[in-house]
Amino acid sequence: MSTAEEDRTSRRLAWCVAHLLRHAPDHVVTDMIGRLDEPTRKYLCRDEWLSASTVTLLLRHGGAADRTFIARNPRVVGRPLPGLPGPARYARRRTPPELLPVLRAELGRDPAEEPPAATELVGLLRRHGRRGPRVPLDILALRHRADPGQLLAEHLREPLPTGAVEALLLVEDLPLETVHAFLAAPARPSDGRSWHRPAVRAVRMGRVTHEELVTHIAPAHRTLLLARLPDTDGLRWTLPEQAGMQTAVLRALRPLGDDPRLWAELLRHAPGHRGPLPELVAALADGTVPEAADVGEPGPDLVRAVRHLTPTAGEPYGGVERELALTSLAVPMDSVAEDIRWVRDCLDRGLLTGQDVIRHKLPACWALDQDHWLGDVDHPDRHNRPTAVLASHAEADQLLALALDEDPEAWWSVARTLPEFAGTLPHLLLRVTEGGSVSGRS
Repeated sequence: MSTAEEDRTSRRLAWCVAHLLRHAPDHVVTDMIGRLDEPTRKYLCRDEWLSASTVTLLLRHGGAADRTFIARNPRVVGRPLPGLPGPARYARRRTPPELLPVLRAELGRDPAEEPPAATELVGLLRRHGRRGPRVPLDILALRHRADPGQLLAEHLREPLPTGAVEALLLVEDLPLETVHAFLAAPARPSDGRSWHRPAVRAVRMGRVTHEELVTHIAPAHRTLLLARLPDTDGLRWTLPEQAGMQTAVLRALRPLGDDPRLWAELLRHAPGHRGPLPELVAALADGTVPEAADVGEPGPDLVRAVRHLTPTAGEPYGGVERELALTSLAVPMDSVAEDIRWVRDCLDRGLLTGQDVIRHKLPACWALDQDHWLGDVDHPDRHNRPTAVLASHAEADQLLALALDEDPEAWWSVARTLPEFAGTLPHLLLRVTEGGSVSGRS
């Protein structure tokens, strides 16, 4: 039976690991989870804010205990876990009576008498999948004869509407390779601004990780747009999901460094490149990208997305007030509420940015946890200062990538050191990479 001190240690390590996993590549996430002892893993799954990709990997590679604990976690929302609403709820929906006469007329028979064949099912999905997944879900609730391979072949021959693809992801038990292939196929031009819905739905359901989206989504400009979706109504990223997508895209763009010429070439070639984003980035870094066909100027949404991702070196101006604000990050106020009020006020006045908090706030584990400097908000989108959250995520991504790269041992060393470290995150990474003392105390 664990002592109170051991229990506290396990809880604190789980808290720190949850923050690090938001910034780690998928293979590092899997490796780090496998290193946790049973109590720490339980607290991680049951109590912590987990990124969408972490939940997906735990569901994919974890055991029954992991699934049970995740299902009890009130901070994991929108995913089909034991005890939570999921695809089964949609599969049990009854087909509305007014739809049956339409399907009977299109098939020339009653669907209840003879299930639709694969080609008939695809035809129904093509005709009724243009306005979201609701009607395609009703169609798939009928008995039908179609295997995932046939559906994928039809989709690759002529892309299905996004509503139909979203419905297939919701209720069909598709193999992982088939899900990747569905998302990799280009969307139809007529889908307009709903093209992103299958990608968002696949992540939210735990079918794929953000890193897998970046690897498989084509063409390249759609991956860039997923990192900063246009402002539209309907299904969209929550703020933590958007931060995870931004992290995955920035990891793919890392070979470009901070060379403005390469970033300009990215914006010029992305609209005409038909392959995935990592393929385009590798070609740009090697100087082997073929001359793109003239596809016109990039759209405003793509320009905005690339500008959002491009490294910037600008610093806010504030003189003495800014210096005092930076110093205050290392000197906590009398209470957490007062500390949060002060940091939020400095962010609103432009004296601090999210990057500043990551670089200067003590201790490092508090800097990585936005709840410690923006306050705890109990809803899926969470914080009402998204610019600061996304900027802090990007800065932490860059610092961790430069120091640790993709070495699982280095990431694990940081995870074990972080709970008791009293210095800043750059200080911690410097100590770990240099192999010196990591106590953080002089």
